Amino acid sequence: MSNQTVQTVSTSNDKFKVALAVVAAIAGVVGFFYLKGQNKPALMCAGALVAGLAFAVLLLWTSATGREFLSFAKEAVRETKKVVWPTRKEATQITMIVFAFVLVMALFLWGTDKVLEFLLYDLILGWKQ
Repeated sequence: MSNQTVQTVSTSNDKFKVALAVVAAIAGVVGFFYLKGQNKPALMCAGALVAGLAFAVLLLWTSATGREFLSFAKEAVRETKKVVWPTRKEATQITMIVFAFVLVMALFLWGTDKVLEFLLYDLILGWKQ
């Protein structure tokens, strides 16, 4: 037996939910800035933003696309927990190595530029600067 994955096609209902969720999120952001421009209390502005985003999340949660995204996000968090982060000492040492390499490369490129400038302008073209 072959082990093939089957991709489902989202229905127009799911596409409508996603579009409506985008509109709800935009409406929340617009409502936040509109209320802020009217000098309303910060709690009211934040409430408009949170309400729009919460409604958008609820709409996405009911669609197949939203459930797939939620599954992807959970998997991403699970993979992030597997990462072995460097210690402070290791991070500092690596940073210093990068800075040293950048300094050496800058000096090399500056030197190369000056040598080519000397060869081109002074020896080949005869222009004295």
